Amino acid sequence: MKRELRVQNSKFKIAERYSLSVFICSLFIFHFSLSISFADEVHSRAAVVMEASTGKILYAKNPDLKCFPASTTKLMTAIVTIEHKDLQDIVTISRNASLTPPHKAGFREGDKVSIEKLLSAALIGSANDAAVALSEAVAGSEAKFVDLMNSKAIMIGATDTKFINSNGLPGPGQYTTASDLSKIMNYALRYPKLKEIIGTRVAEISTERGRAIFLRNTNRLLWSDEELVGGKTGFTQKARHCFVCAAERTSDTIIVALLGSPSRSDLWRESERLIDIGFEVMANKQSPTIYLAKANDVTAEEKTAHSKKSRMGKKKSGIKASKNLTAKKTGKHSRAKMLAKKKAGAKVFAKNNNRKNYRLAERNGLERNKG
Repeated sequence: MKRELRVQNSKFKIAERYSLSVFICSLFIFHFSLSISFADEVHSRAAVVMEASTGKILYAKNPDLKCFPASTTKLMTAIVTIEHKDLQDIVTISRNASLTPPHKAGFREGDKVSIEKLLSAALIGSANDAAVALSEAVAGSEAKFVDLMNSKAIMIGATDTKFINSNGLPGPGQYTTASDLSKIMNYALRYPKLKEIIGTRVAEISTERGRAIFLRNTNRLLWSDEELVGGKTGFTQKARHCFVCAAERTSDTIIVALLGSPSRSDLWRESERLIDIGFEVMANKQSPTIYLAKANDVTAEEKTAHSKKSRMGKKKSGIKASKNLTAKKTGKHSRAKMLAKKKAGAKVFAKNNNRKNYRLAERNGLERNKG
């Protein structure tokens, strides 16, 4: 009887362990498939979710892929400025700054504006003229200011980043990564004034002469996500849509950085989803998901453009080859005609020559017979 009870107990324990193993295994598969499926849904070229307090990566897609930074560059412009100038210092807008291509706040040559107001214009309204004015105020020229930006990037640990200007306008040799951008945002949060500015929805600034300039934040999530501390947007044709932000839940802060999103709607959707994922990973103490896309992570739009170029190239090659083939055939045909004509001419010449020789021989024979 005791033996039967022991056997039944052991069977029950085995069944219990088996059920637990199946549950854990199915839970792991579900989490893994969920992570991979979401990774496929992230259309941005690169993305990173980082825990602000530790720098730990909570989620990443192509974290070290070099991309164009667009106007997220202005975060570094703001950091360098606030470390070198007093917020109340007055800047006279130069002709060079006033003529900087859009997007602009609309500062005119000779306008006098404080550093704090220029920072607001650069970070809230993403004004390129304000960024150039700040660079000239700090270093005397934008070129010298860029050297300060790149030195600061290395100091922060953003070693895969290089700037060529203060506003993010496209140009050769300018790049960053989602990993580096999250580090830059995390460093910017050290300054309460910068944290305040990037979290401001709307503002009005004025020049010393009283000309008012209205600013509306380019960060749409400030109106829909209460957990958002603030962020910085960016867009150029080459960079596509970019965004870096910070969000707080209870006592936790996370940084989300996205580069190369195909559309603004994708950018906002992915940002909100990544914020949720970051807090879920922290709350449940889950392992981070790091997803590496295929080589260079070419977007569908780029693939289409590339395939069009390829088709055009093949078409041109085909036309060229066809022309060459026709030319070769024509050349062969004409050569054959010429050879045939030469042969025919030679035959006629030989025939005529033979006739001539025959008549001459016949005449000579008759003459010999006469003698």
